[in-house]
Amino acid sequence: MRKRAVILFNLGGPSDMESVQPFLFNLFNDPAIIDLPGFFRKPIAKFISQRRKKTAQEIYKFMGGKSPILENTMLQKEALTNYLKKRGHNILILVSMRYWHPQSPSVIDQLAKFKPEEVLLLPLYPQHSSTTTGSSLKNWLEVCEEKKFKAKTFSVCCYPLNDGWIEAQTSLLNTELEKCTKPEEALVLFSAHGLPKKIIKKGDPYRHQIEASAQAIAKKAGLSRQSWVVCYQSRVGPLEWIGPSTDSILEEAGKEHREVVLLPIAFVSEHSETLVELDIEYKELANQSGIKSYYRVPAVGTHPSFISGLGDLILKSFEGQQTVCSELDPKLCSREHLLCPLVEVG
Repeated sequence: MRKRAVILFNLGGPSDMESVQPFLFNLFNDPAIIDLPGFFRKPIAKFISQRRKKTAQEIYKFMGGKSPILENTMLQKEALTNYLKKRGHNILILVSMRYWHPQSPSVIDQLAKFKPEEVLLLPLYPQHSSTTTGSSLKNWLEVCEEKKFKAKTFSVCCYPLNDGWIEAQTSLLNTELEKCTKPEEALVLFSAHGLPKKIIKKGDPYRHQIEASAQAIAKKAGLSRQSWVVCYQSRVGPLEWIGPSTDSILEEAGKEHREVVLLPIAFVSEHSETLVELDIEYKELANQSGIKSYYRVPAVGTHPSFISGLGDLILKSFEGQQTVCSELDPKLCSREHLLCPLVEVG
């Protein structure tokens, strides 16, 4: 049996209060986030990380002084390992974080000791963006080249329509809808992390894939088209971002005193943007705006359907020996999505 390994990629987060500033620096020093030459980008990243340090530390205080994203990702790793073993596959799974430890250099060192014949890169971002999946994969391949690590490598580009992903989201959504006084009249918000418009205009497929995920979940949940909306959160900086914004939709729903169920459609694990932004800040805004009741759908985490969906995707990728896009529609992205790695230009 071939020696195989899977690398799970995620954003990462501070491991304590002292690591908040260096984590932010790593984030803003990423050319996928601030598209400037290094001699301009680094001082800007240093300035922003120092300026935002105290505000970010206040956020992480709500979570015990650190981000829970690594622990949550390790639980997903364990669940995936167990699922694959039950299917008769003993595959090494490692976790690599983009902006905090464990990062690609140390993970590659660990991988090199294992000496795999095949490596699958699996971002924990269901929808592809140059700022998340693209950045993680580019960094990984660059470090592999620096360290002269070689193995047959392919990746999962995205999985916005994966059966397990959609089933897990729908199941969790229905649980929250059942808490509403009149579920059929509730407004469902599919909230995703926003992006500057200029990135989408360059051909980033993220918004297109977010909308595809939302439509698939809404269809499976039996929602009418008037009962759900896609919106975007976490806007920062002076640039124009894609919309509508989550807070503006909440304010509009408050004017009608509606019940709201918010589903974080781009996140697979709990972290600051769910536990603080959604559970505290947006809940407070909902109450102030006159929303009748506000419910938040949990991130999929280790939901059995999500884990089985990822596990089957891993096996399909190894079997096909190629980069895999959405299982249900390999042509989900069109030629306008130039930043999708699988789009053929010409």
